[in-house]
Amino acid sequence: MISERKSPHTVRQYIFFARKFEEICGKNLDRIEKSDIDRFKEFLAMEKKYSKSTQYSFIKAIQLYFRSTGITPPRNLTAPKRGRKVPIFLTDTETKRMIEIASRRSRENAIIQMFVYTGIRISELCSLNVEDVDLEERVVLVRSGKGDKDRMVIMSSSCADAVRRYISTRPDAKDGTHALFLSRNGRRLEPTSVQRMVKRIATDAGIEKHVTPHVLRHTFATRILRNGGDIRFIQKLLGHASLSTTEIYTHIDDRMLKEMYSKFMPDY
Repeated sequence: MISERKSPHTVRQYIFFARKFEEICGKNLDRIEKSDIDRFKEFLAMEKKYSKSTQYSFIKAIQLYFRSTGITPPRNLTAPKRGRKVPIFLTDTETKRMIEIASRRSRENAIIQMFVYTGIRISELCSLNVEDVDLEERVVLVRSGKGDKDRMVIMSSSCADAVRRYISTRPDAKDGTHALFLSRNGRRLEPTSVQRMVKRIATDAGIEKHVTPHVLRHTFATRILRNGGDIRFIQKLLGHASLSTTEIYTHIDDRMLKEMYSKFMPDY
């Protein structure tokens, strides 16, 4: 996976899945039978009650584990089809409230604004270096994003100002890191720390939804669409390899659906 430039997060996740599979089955891979696979699938669905998406990731990791050892897996090691749920996103009022709460601390303010004004992924945000951000031109170079592709994202003027204020108060970096966002000890900020930060800010803002960095990414895409942004434009901003991934946002724009309904509804 490393040789294929998979992200460190994905590598860690697949290792965890493979170890959990071995733990549940209690056998070497060359002794795994169809009954073991059925029992493991029941464990994922019935005991752990994982979503289809998580079950899919589990099975894909185990399939890769078998391939990497040259062992042919049982034929029933197949992944379930993933459903396409409407993503959670914040209202304008909720988003403004989060920005208001985050504005009390320069680092939190810069991070929240980066999420809601650029649609950047959490892994991409944590991987940013100082030289990747051009505050004058208000552009950010996302290096080796998902799929190992570089792309440019645009910042709003308020987002650029928030990042500029954070840099002016940023602690000294340790171990020679060029990371843009640093922890209190001067090292590159970890995704888990960012997730906890976003959750805490959402709670302080009185938002009852389960808010994650990815919810803020959905919020960004939804707002661009509702403001008339073309779906291919949103695809470029989000860094989606396939347009079909971006098209999920066309299902959540209820305002546009109502306008189209009023325009084209038959008049009997």
